[in-house]
Amino acid sequence: MSALRILVADDHEVVRRGLCVLLKSHAGWEVCGEAADGREAVDKAKLLKPDIVILDIGMPNLNGLTAARQILRAHPEQKILILTITDAEQVVREVLDAGARGFVLKSDAARDLLEAVDALEHNRTFFTSGVTERILDGYLSPSAEQEPSLTILSPREREIVQLLAEGRSSKEIASTLDLSVSTVETHRSNIMRKLDIHSISELVLYAVRNNIVQVQAGPTMT
Repeated sequence: MSALRILVADDHEVVRRGLCVLLKSHAGWEVCGEAADGREAVDKAKLLKPDIVILDIGMPNLNGLTAARQILRAHPEQKILILTITDAEQVVREVLDAGARGFVLKSDAARDLLEAVDALEHNRTFFTSGVTERILDGYLSPSAEQEPSLTILSPREREIVQLLAEGRSSKEIASTLDLSVSTVETHRSNIMRKLDIHSISELVLYAVRNNIVQVQAGPTMT
């Protein structure tokens, strides 16, 4: 079995090296590259094709969220983990909108990083401590109580919701379900219309609240 290949991007060398040391301590994982800013991260992601890219949200030249969008545009199969200094609602939305599958507070990286990478490796989403509860109780969506029921979706549409929420591209979904890409795109449009959803971040939140996808949360501090 080949090693999980990880690219680490952070403009602070001491932080970046510390993250690399921590990741290398895990059997079966390999740090295939490092980047000191967002633009370098995009270039190295294209060159090295890592399985997971860890991005600091606040980097020079290109911030982590913009870098994530560019990386996923070129390689939708890559998984992005964002490092942030805050778990504010707007940051959660921006991380999901960028296509990242999770984020870890930088202050908690020593505790949460390995667990977060493991979650992404196994197609789960990872939120730093406390965020999952806010999502589940509707904090990120004031109108959660009016949310459409799963019963309005067909079994095929529910499959596609899960795959989209897990970060799969239309091409990947088409291959998995033995459909054409255009059929997947049609299903996606119908799903968005039925659920009155307008972005992938809203779709992920819907999938989490309705137990369509697994979400792993960081441990709560005591």
